[in-house]
Amino acid sequence: MAQLVRAIYDGYRDLMDNKSDPRVNNWPMMSSPFPTIFICLFYAYFVKVLGPKLMENRKPFNLRKVMLFYNLFQVILSTWLFYESLVSGWGGHYSFRCQPVDYSDNPLAIRMAHGCWWYYFSKFTEFFDTILFVLRKKNNHISILHVIHHGCMPISVWFGVKFTPGGHGSFFGMLNTFVHIVMYSYYFLAALGPKIQPYLWWKKYLTVLQMVQFILVVLHAFQLLFIDCNYPKVFVWWIGLHGVMFYFLFRNFYNQSYGKRKSPNALTKKETESQNEKKQQNDENGKIYANEYKMATGYISDSGLRNRVFIDNRGFQK
Repeated sequence: MAQLVRAIYDGYRDLMDNKSDPRVNNWPMMSSPFPTIFICLFYAYFVKVLGPKLMENRKPFNLRKVMLFYNLFQVILSTWLFYESLVSGWGGHYSFRCQPVDYSDNPLAIRMAHGCWWYYFSKFTEFFDTILFVLRKKNNHISILHVIHHGCMPISVWFGVKFTPGGHGSFFGMLNTFVHIVMYSYYFLAALGPKIQPYLWWKKYLTVLQMVQFILVVLHAFQLLFIDCNYPKVFVWWIGLHGVMFYFLFRNFYNQSYGKRKSPNALTKKETESQNEKKQQNDENGKIYANEYKMATGYISDSGLRNRVFIDNRGFQK
């Protein structure tokens, strides 16, 4: 048992120290994945359990100004990250077909690696999306999709920065920062108040944009399964499967939120005919024929009210 534990530890140290990018090993949070994993687990516990419990007997906070500042900050940060991804690679230097990671000290390669780390850092700032929900007691907004999406991304991006900071996999980050520019711009406008609401009819298309993003990520990643490219296949699967998972999560969210709900009055032709047949049958059963029923009139002596009673005669022989 001790030998097995030792072998696992040695393999882990070899992976962290010798298989990773040496340029990032001393950068903040890059020496081990465990701090990131711990923060993500605590985030999930806080927004689903601890936070709602702490707010249970408190009034919701009015955080309108905080939300305005936060969403504006995210727009600026996402714009800068998108710009960095273009300048250091995807603006013309990188190939969309096959782009190996440049592990050299080339200024553009270092700039891309730094951009990847700041993208990783931005995933923690996005936790405030959910924390603000908790403080405003909007717990119905904290869906499973929301927690999984925000909780998984820092861990996922950590491995990308640790082993492949740049190259083919950074396409995900470039595309994601663009989507976030649009998304947080919407949230900023929504936080301005009800006067802006009539102009925010395009809310549901944000989810469509997210789904398109993941389709592009999947196609871009999995193309390397069919061509020869000096990029680690394990990260091809890692990125591609993330895209598949998030696509179906977002599609399910879209169907639940914006899918056409069947109106009780909107019946198909077959359903209408079936209901008409049942109604007709009930009418037939409920008809009163003179030769099948006898009518008797009785009086209630204490109130003077007269009641008519129909006695079923159909069971008697004629």
